This record gives sequence, structure tokens and C-alpha cells, in this order.
Amino acid sequence: MPSGDNTALSVPAPAGGRRFSVCREDEPMPPTLSGAIAAIGNFDGVHFGHRALIAAVRETAAAAGRPAVALTFEPHPRAYFLPHLPMFRLSDAAAKERVFARLGLDGLVVRRFDAGLAGTGARAFVESLLVRDLGLSGVVVGHDFHFGRGREGTPAVLAELCAGAGLGCRIIPAVSLPTMSQLPLSSPPAAPEKTMEPVSSSAIRTALAAGDVARANALLGYRWFVSGVVQHGDKRGRTLGYPTANVALSDCGLAHGIYAVRVALADGGIRDGVASYGRRPTFDDGAPLLEVNLFDFSGDLYGQTITVEVVAYIRGEERFDSADSLIARMDIDAEQARAILAADGVPSML
Repeated sequence: MPSGDNTALSVPAPAGGRRFSVCREDEPMPPTLSGAIAAIGNFDGVHFGHRALIAAVRETAAAAGRPAVALTFEPHPRAYFLPHLPMFRLSDAAAKERVFARLGLDGLVVRRFDAGLAGTGARAFVESLLVRDLGLSGVVVGHDFHFGRGREGTPAVLAELCAGAGLGCRIIPAVSLPTMSQLPLSSPPAAPEKTMEPVSSSAIRTALAAGDVARANALLGYRWFVSGVVQHGDKRGRTLGYPTANVALSDCGLAHGIYAVRVALADGGIRDGVASYGRRPTFDDGAPLLEVNLFDFSGDLYGQTITVEVVAYIRGEERFDSADSLIARMDIDAEQARAILAADGVPSML
């Protein structure tokens, strides 16, 4: 999730009132997570495919009477190995924490991906990290999971090493969804093979880059969201009758355009709105900026962190001949956004 800063998001209450513990980088495993069974991965987006791992780890842990956790790594390995290349992350550490807290896990374990971990061999990854440092009793991974120095560890290698170390190991096959669907935050239904599409973080990034929010949110199983601190702008929106909360997003691959959005404010309030993401071609063609107009709201949000759910794509970014023609189009955009938000039923993580 592109973010304007490193401010942590507030985490919604775990599903069913379950206590959710977070063991962050360099912290020892808390007693409440002792002997946990862990789903392991980068989990960018925590999408439907990842949720198959979460369902499996919950099932396995319940049968064994053990805590169920997710184990992930920060920064993302690609950002570590290719720091000079921009990376469109669907969910940063705080966003993943928010989503995991809603999925019925007992906890989340975050470990730093650095030179030491990158240089750790497959056997040491299992024996030193999983067994000695974390004290896990089992793991769940996807069919394409790789680990260890140079990605030498495959699912088959992991299963063999886990067996030797006394750990349980469960490998989950790929997950696909119907090509055209918007599905609830639950296990996807079966569908004919010819209509299915593999779920992946790459597919979601591609959908968002094309403005296909409906498809991206279907693959995620919830509305994709971004977070950042509201910053001062040129106050042009006020003169147009549409004051905005402006958030700069780093390495965001979302298509430039107009969107129906739902926003969580720092005080816990939820507001509907319409947002523009782009360069403002009618005025300055400046750096990309997320500009959010909140319906029926007046207040000072400067310096506050807001979380913006992208609910639907309305249109692409356009250059208008005059401010009046822009305002006329903004009136239409706002009306369309209100109608979309009134009818939308995709699950929320706010």
C-alpha cells in the first residue's frame, strides 16, 4: 500500500473478539504465541490466494491446539535486492497488520529482511529461524514459496527440512477466481476451469494500473486502500467548490483518474467522497497527488493520517478548457460517486 509516511494505521478489532498479538522485528516471540503454526509469505495485498493459506493455518492450528500466526518480512525482498527500482506495493507493513487482524489469526510475526536473512541457507532458515528463534511447531506455505540464499529452498525442500526438524509442513495449491466476479470476504466458490484466473499480487497491480478497481477488489476480497498524512496544497479545490484533503503517495501504480472513495478519519469517523489521483493537467501537470473531497464535511485535517478505500473508477484524468467546464464535470463525478457508494457491497477493512 503506497503511503505518505510511516505512521502506523490503527488496527480494527480482530474478528470475533479474538486477541491479536503482533511480534515485530527483533522482538522475541511472546508466550501467547509459543509453539505457533505459521503461514509464511510476503503477503503483498493479503489477497484471496493468501487467504487460502490463512484458512489452512487456522484449520491446522485448531486441530493441533496451537496458535495460528502469519510470518512475513520487511522490507519486501524485491525492495531489498532492487532498491533503485520503484515498487508498487499493495500493502505496507501497517496495512498488512490491519488486514491480518481481521482474519481470525492469533498473531502476526514480522522479521527484518536484511543481508543476514538474504544470506541464510535453506537449512539454517528452518533450523535457526523457524525452530530456534521462533519456536514454531509447523508451517503452511504456498505452492510457489521459495526461501533461503539464492531462493534455493522450494516447497519440496521445505517439507523435507521440516520433517527432519520435527515441524509440520502443509503446502497449499494455487488459487483461482472467476474471470469476472466480485466475491465476498470468504472462500471463493467453485467455477468452471475455463472461466478461472490465478490470483496474484501482480494481477492486482495490473488491474489497478488499468483503473479496473472492480477486478482488483474482487481479487483482494476487500476494497483496496491507501494511507497517508494530509498535507497543505494550493487550496485550489476551495475556489472550485470542492475542498480536498491531499495525500502524496509514493510509488503508487494506480491509474490516474477519478474514483468513488470511502475514508476513515483519525477520529474514527467514516466519510464517503470522490477523489482525483493524478497530475492535475488542467492546471499544472505536477507530481501525482491523491486529492479527496469528503461529502458533507467541514473541518481541518492537515497533519492527520487518513485511510482511503478506492471503491470504484469513474473516469480517466482529463484536461479541461476552463475552470467552469471542470466544475461541471466534477458535479457529475460527485453525483456518480454518491450513487456508486450507496450501492457498493464489497467488504471493507476500515
